[in-house]
Amino acid sequence: MRYLLALLWIVPALAQQPPDTPPKPADQAAQAPAKTDDKAAQAPAKTDAKAESPAPATEQWVTGSVDLGYRWMTDIRGSFPQYRSVVNLGEGPKLFGLDFTITDPKKRLFDRLDARAYGWGGDPYSTARVDARKLGIYDFTFDYRNIAYFNAVPSFANPLAPAGFNEQAFDIHRRTMNIALDLLPGKRFTPYLAFDRNAGYGHGIDTFLNDENEEFAVPTLLRDSTANYRGGVHVAYNRFHVTLEQGGTTFKDDDQTQFAGTNFGDRTTAFQGQKLVLNSLQQAYGIRGHSIYSKVLVTASPFSKLDIYGQFLYSDPKTDVRYADSATGKFVNPDTLSAFGAQQSLATGSAVAPHTTGSVGFELRPFRRLRIIESWMTDRYHDTGFGLFNQVLQTTPPTNNITTLAPIQVVNYNQEEINALFDVTSKITLRGGYRHVWGDATVRAGTLSQTGDEVSGELRRNVGLAGLTVRPSQKLSVNLDYEAASSDRVYFRTSLNDYHRARVRAKYQVASALVVQANFQVLNNQNPSPDIRYDFESRRNSLAVFWTPAGSKRVSVMAEYDRSTLRSNISFLLPPFLTPTVSAYRDNAHTATSAVDLALVRGAKLTAGGSFFISSGSRPSRYYQPLMRLSVPFGKHITSNTEWQYYGFGEQFFLFEGFRTHVFMTGLRITR
Repeated sequence: MRYLLALLWIVPALAQQPPDTPPKPADQAAQAPAKTDDKAAQAPAKTDAKAESPAPATEQWVTGSVDLGYRWMTDIRGSFPQYRSVVNLGEGPKLFGLDFTITDPKKRLFDRLDARAYGWGGDPYSTARVDARKLGIYDFTFDYRNIAYFNAVPSFANPLAPAGFNEQAFDIHRRTMNIALDLLPGKRFTPYLAFDRNAGYGHGIDTFLNDENEEFAVPTLLRDSTANYRGGVHVAYNRFHVTLEQGGTTFKDDDQTQFAGTNFGDRTTAFQGQKLVLNSLQQAYGIRGHSIYSKVLVTASPFSKLDIYGQFLYSDPKTDVRYADSATGKFVNPDTLSAFGAQQSLATGSAVAPHTTGSVGFELRPFRRLRIIESWMTDRYHDTGFGLFNQVLQTTPPTNNITTLAPIQVVNYNQEEINALFDVTSKITLRGGYRHVWGDATVRAGTLSQTGDEVSGELRRNVGLAGLTVRPSQKLSVNLDYEAASSDRVYFRTSLNDYHRARVRAKYQVASALVVQANFQVLNNQNPSPDIRYDFESRRNSLAVFWTPAGSKRVSVMAEYDRSTLRSNISFLLPPFLTPTVSAYRDNAHTATSAVDLALVRGAKLTAGGSFFISSGSRPSRYYQPLMRLSVPFGKHITSNTEWQYYGFGEQFFLFEGFRTHVFMTGLRITR
């Protein structure tokens, strides 16, 4: 990406050069000396010419801004891995923002070019985007994003593991790139080409599982990528639009592990009198996949009171898998309870999964105040595969375990929904509707299944929909959405079953400079099955105030408060004796955010505020983020920015995961 950044800097510099346009004949005549012998007559003429204010020789056709600066911080007290998992800001020089627009007066390669870049210099989220267009010829878009994902929170993986043990940690970069080119935009036929790529690479911690008796945390090298190539044509007429697209995808995922040393895993006790240990491991797997797909989109308005749409997508992905491992240490064969010191495994497999998705719908307006919206969609895929797993245990004599799999996975999902919207008056709108969801699935059963290698399930859900919009005046608006559902069958224990969901949003303009917004959301879900007894409820209430007197010339205030609660209870069987028990989770949280902008002398601006989060319940936490920023202009095109922010995080039950630090930033914003 350094070449892209260089391009983003060079292009504006080149664009600032004046166009090499020769002077017009009229300009040459104006610059030529007057041919007269009367010197007295020439003097007033020179005075008049000097009094005139001719237009600039060149027009400014590059505008934009750049934010440059430096960030540093105090020592991070507490857990550095937790800081990186939550904040992950680094020190050093930064390009906080770059934004410029070029308008070519000659309209050679483009009419207009827009470029933006944010967060460069080691920040966890960096973006760059370029848009170029030439009227009636092409539209071009390039978008790039780089996300640094770090997660090393041991308490989520295994809070009871020995000190220093960490499972499922990641330190990876994920990069996405999207390129699109539309030809002849605005015409009836618009061909287009596009390319999308999503790739990740980095290191992490994975677990090596030895016959379900022990988990050993080992370092892992991760790398994956997905590429999508597509092209098609948009066909646009007055009453219908059609998009035809053909594309293909490629996918690969690689995982490599090498370990040598002494690793006792997460088991603190002996197994069958043996203390298990891993001394060396070489493990690798690779997945390769590809797919061809076709897509059709249609929208039409056959007459003024009816709009219809449809979409169809078919893909046929194919996947191949390879796996191998070789481990030494002290292990136990669970079948014979005998100890052994080494094992080798080799696995291979392949799968084919044709996938079909389709949807149709319409909006009918039979009367001026009535709208009827109907939609139906289906999603179906059929996955057939074959797998072979061969494991050799270096027992006496050696044990060879061969397992073959031929799983079949079939999933069908369907949904139909109809809504009617009626304008009772110009200020009141009612909505009523119904949604029906149904489907079936057959998948491979879990290791503890008592019904065979496969398990089947069904989904049946009926949902009632309602809504109300009230606008009694221009200053007040209220929106209410509500749905209630009853399910005969669901796939998962925690799926939406018998639930009620409601949301209320209100906005009131108290005065020209004061706006108040309020929101309320609730979800209550129940599964009364005797072996599940799932009870879930989530509530959220928020209030926001915006005060901007005199158009924010001197002061503006934003304040928001959020109160949320979550409650969950579900029955489960506790290993190893499968004792019936209940898992209960509670969370009660307060979140507040505020910002005050003050206009100081000579265009300076001070911003103060921040946010905090306080929760109690099953995992009580506190997180504070106060902020202060000062902007001081130096002339017309340069502004200095200085910022201080504090990050403080703590947990009551996991004190070792707390951290706190001060972060400072200073820089310049240059505009043109």
